[in-house]
Amino acid sequence: MESLIKAWEGETVIVQYDRPTGAWIFIAIYSTRLGPAAGGTRMKAYPEVRQALLDGMRLAKGMAYKYAVPDMPWGGGKAVIALPHDFAEHSRPGLLHRYGKLIHQLGGLFSTGPDVGTCSEDMDVIAETGAPHVFACTPDAGGSGSSGPYTALGVFTGIQAACEHLFGEDSLSGRKVLVQGTGGVGGPLIDRLLEAGAEVAFNEIDEAAILRCRDELGLRFIRSEDVFETPCDIFAPCALGGLFNETSIPRLKCRIVAGGANNQLAAPEDAERLRARGILYAPDYVINVGGAMAILGMETLAWGSDRAEREVVGSVRQALHQVFELAEREAFSTGLAAGRIAEERLTADR
Repeated sequence: MESLIKAWEGETVIVQYDRPTGAWIFIAIYSTRLGPAAGGTRMKAYPEVRQALLDGMRLAKGMAYKYAVPDMPWGGGKAVIALPHDFAEHSRPGLLHRYGKLIHQLGGLFSTGPDVGTCSEDMDVIAETGAPHVFACTPDAGGSGSSGPYTALGVFTGIQAACEHLFGEDSLSGRKVLVQGTGGVGGPLIDRLLEAGAEVAFNEIDEAAILRCRDELGLRFIRSEDVFETPCDIFAPCALGGLFNETSIPRLKCRIVAGGANNQLAAPEDAERLRARGILYAPDYVINVGGAMAILGMETLAWGSDRAEREVVGSVRQALHQVFELAEREAFSTGLAAGRIAEERLTADR
């Protein structure tokens, strides 16, 4: 882990070992150039502890870029709680309380909300010791609730923007969309796609979610081994990252990649691999900013839900148009274009 921290280009990493449970807590802060760092708390078991640290570092950089592209006044950070494989669920409240104390001790350097493995109810528990630096608590606890529907709105808007750029119109009527992951983001995204007249197929590993989408909504189920080879107009990954690499990209049969998952590319050069295949890629941190933008806006800027939705739609659409136009003008990948925009805003004099 020492070598990872030494080689990282971010600002700092806070490490804490939770002795009662055996969990490791990493808070990676990539940049506070635009403001105090904010990012979700991911909680899961990893094959190795160093993989949890590496995940946090990559996600923190993505958060910094996520806020920088639309020029939001926040820095990028991410928290990862690496659970032991024998973690006892009854230990969860105590772990979250101790984690909240750590958040509080940082004095606003890092604020957090839900991510993979955590939810608004968990934020309620963390806030008992970590307030006021905890966002997206349940409405009963004074928070704005789940960020998933706002993330889904941003992804939906991004899909429209990508269609407009590639096909000349943003209509989704009759477009074939494959959504991978039907949880807090993928589920609301599917609802919006169906309402817009898209032909939706889905991939999921949770049996209850499969039953809902296949049997209740009548959607076509795609097995995980068939996802990349399934012909579609838009592939929307809304599960975990690292999906696209030198092995999977040649198998894709889509025209657009636009989804809510973080860190969709296994490596930066995979954006160029997508471009070489003629696949338009909507960079993940540009298209999935909706949840973070809406929750921060509602809980720190007094936005109402209508204002939050307008801000998400306008920001995602404008940012993606800038990315697509820059990539087309300079003849390089949309991943490189988004990164250049983000770095320019992170390094600009203010």
